[in-house]
Amino acid sequence: MPDGRSFYLTTPIFYVNDVPHIGHAYTEVAADVMTRWHRQAGDDTWLLTGTDEHGQKILRTATANGASPKEWTDRLVETAWKPLLETIDIANDDFIRTTDERHERRVKLFIEKLREAGHIYEAEYEGLYCVGCEEFKPESEIVEGAGEYAGQKVCAIHGRPLELLQEKNYFFRMSAFQQQLLDLYKSQPDFVQPESARNEVVAFVSQGLNDLSISRSSFDWGIPIPWDEKHVLYVWVDALLNYATAIGYGEDDEQFQRRWPARHIVGKDILRFHAVIWPAMLLAAGLPVPAGVFGHGWLLVGGEKMSKSKLTGIAPNEITDTFGSDAFRYYFMRAISFGQDGSFSWEDLAARYQAELANGFGNLASRVIAMVKRYFDGVVPQPVADEAADLAVQTTVGAAALEADAAMERFAIHDALAAVWKIVDALNGYITEQEPWALAKDEATRDRLATVLYTATEGLRALAVLLSPVLTKATPKLWSALGVEDSLGALPEQPLRAAGEWGQLKPGTVVGELEPLFPRIEAV
Repeated sequence: MPDGRSFYLTTPIFYVNDVPHIGHAYTEVAADVMTRWHRQAGDDTWLLTGTDEHGQKILRTATANGASPKEWTDRLVETAWKPLLETIDIANDDFIRTTDERHERRVKLFIEKLREAGHIYEAEYEGLYCVGCEEFKPESEIVEGAGEYAGQKVCAIHGRPLELLQEKNYFFRMSAFQQQLLDLYKSQPDFVQPESARNEVVAFVSQGLNDLSISRSSFDWGIPIPWDEKHVLYVWVDALLNYATAIGYGEDDEQFQRRWPARHIVGKDILRFHAVIWPAMLLAAGLPVPAGVFGHGWLLVGGEKMSKSKLTGIAPNEITDTFGSDAFRYYFMRAISFGQDGSFSWEDLAARYQAELANGFGNLASRVIAMVKRYFDGVVPQPVADEAADLAVQTTVGAAALEADAAMERFAIHDALAAVWKIVDALNGYITEQEPWALAKDEATRDRLATVLYTATEGLRALAVLLSPVLTKATPKLWSALGVEDSLGALPEQPLRAAGEWGQLKPGTVVGELEPLFPRIEAV
């Protein structure tokens, strides 16, 4: 895999009708880990996130809270959504809001292009609409209500009554792209991942596509249709276009050509918009389709998807205030198979923090640095002669680095972390077996002690690089304690994909102090 390639990754832009919970943060962390990995590997990397601020749901929420839609979205973006990125240490390159002037201008250029090409027409439309989904619902997602909604048609996702809407709207001829989409899924089997998501999308499109209503005239909180300002653009068309408008579509061709196409990470509940509607829009505009769409699973609490209305939404700072952002990032990337649903529990988080982070990695780093300081006056020793145990560690480090990189390529972040953790386990076992504290008692085993401690510190060097996309606070501390003058991962001979190449930490390097990376937490 060549370095220097373009790697443009996006999160969904999140709907600002409420404050973020750990489900939103989960998506942000996954995208951030992926882009940090590629950025450190030398790829031309760009991470985009942002907020979706138009539509009927926002209008109703703002009105219910005694604010205008713009006042409401401004307040939430500045007090909740942007602070979230700091709370969980996201290194995004851009943050787009659908109320940004740059976005609105470029959206109008795109829609005009579709109209001029004959892909948009006007017609009457009647259908059952879910304000929560901001979508006219297909029959497959309409169910009979129960309890207080008995006798009503409700949304299968939100469980709330649907509204019958009848409007004269503008439509996108999406049905014309059915075969092209099916051909795309066939020719690029990994366009939609994981496989379960791909199968769902293929089955949906194979049933036949309808044209898409892309305007609303019953409310005015949205981007006006350029040729008919009595209509505003359908919020999902508006939102999907952020991935193109943020990198200069229609106004900055150089930037757009450099970045596009993007890879999209989305929740599985919005997969169809990204894997069907969005590529159809791009095909109509004569633009390349995305490089891929990855639909991850839901975070479950008590067996249910998190919901503010059901009081199962957990604010990210409820976790980070106790465990810190590194533990937050590590837990959700390690404990849940990315692409599948996963359950959160405080007990599992606390257990992994203690066993894997504090005892496994943190204690390993502290012990090794302390022994180099005690037995070699803080100077990384020159190894003398490798034995079988040393070579086994070297093999583990090299294989784990390659395995982790291959896992990241297929968006299997959990597998990448499991591969890297083989190094943690191998080094802990190696130190236990080699007993450097016993070797230090006899001058005759001084050379062996030097080899053992060099092996351990070089293993820590590899761990600092490989874990830096996830443990963004702890690894710079370890890197500094290892005495490397350059910034983490910046050495030409130390790109991330070469992290497993043995012998990069120079003997004679002076180690420094290392504060506890994961302090003991007395009670949760």
